[in-house]
Parts: sequence; C-alpha cells; structure tokens
Amino acid sequence: MKNNEVIRAKQKLDKVFAKIDQLPKEDIELQAHWAKYLCILVSGFLENSVRAIYSEYAKKVSNTQVTNFVESKLKDLQNPKMEKILQLTGSFSREWQSNLEKATEGELKDAINSIVANRNNIAHGEDSGITYTRIKDYYEKAIKVINMIENQCNP
Repeated sequence: MKNNEVIRAKQKLDKVFAKIDQLPKEDIELQAHWAKYLCILVSGFLENSVRAIYSEYAKKVSNTQVTNFVESKLKDLQNPKMEKILQLTGSFSREWQSNLEKATEGELKDAINSIVANRNNIAHGEDSGITYTRIKDYYEKAIKVINMIENQCNP
C-alpha cells in the first residue's frame, strides 16, 4: 500500500484486530459483538480506501477541474459491493475494469459483497451471522482488492 490515508486506516484496523485476537476464545458472544463492529469498520475502510486511491490518482494525472469533478463523483460511492467498484473502475479504464473483474471473480468478489451485505444487515438491526473468523478473512481479502486497485493506478 502506498496511499497514506489507506495505510493509516489499515494500521488502526490492524490494532483493533490484534486486540480482539487477545480475547478469550471461549467467549463466543463477545467475539460476535466485536465481529459486527469490525464488519462496519471494514466496510468503511473499503469505501474510504477506494475513494482515496482514485482521488489521489485523479490529482496525479489531471488538472484541478477534473480532479474536483472526480472527487465529487467519489462522494457518491457508498456500500461498495464489487459491482459498484467495477463500474467505478470502468469509469477510469475499461481495461482496468476487465482486469479487476477477472482477478476478483470468486472468493474476493464474494468477500467484498458479504462485507457490505452484513454491514447493511447490522445497520438495520437484522441478523448478520458474521463471525470474528469470517470478518477477519473478509478483511484480508478486501486488502487484496484494495491493493489491486492501487496497483492499477500506480503501475
């Protein structure tokens, strides 16, 4: 990761995961509550990271007016399931979109979609079924997707 905003956010999340790793493994209920909290944080991390990377890219390759336009469009990115991310990526480059779609098909796509779906369930007071082990796995997969996006913008 190269984007400072993404790096800082990841470090904060990594610290929370590290603290939860120290909780007693037998306390399933406590882990379930933390899993819900982490799901919301991971969803926000994904959303903010995608925004930060594309915003930085726009600043690097375009003039102020274009950057302002891109940033105004990025504000609309909420609850980014993989399809939304792919559409946004395609706005920058159809080739990037195609490559990202191929690279994320399967487990990575499913993880991103599950993060957002569980986040929405939690936010609306519905059962999510998210576990600590699962959200930790989804987080690791989200980092892979974020790295792929960043690598497309910074070859």
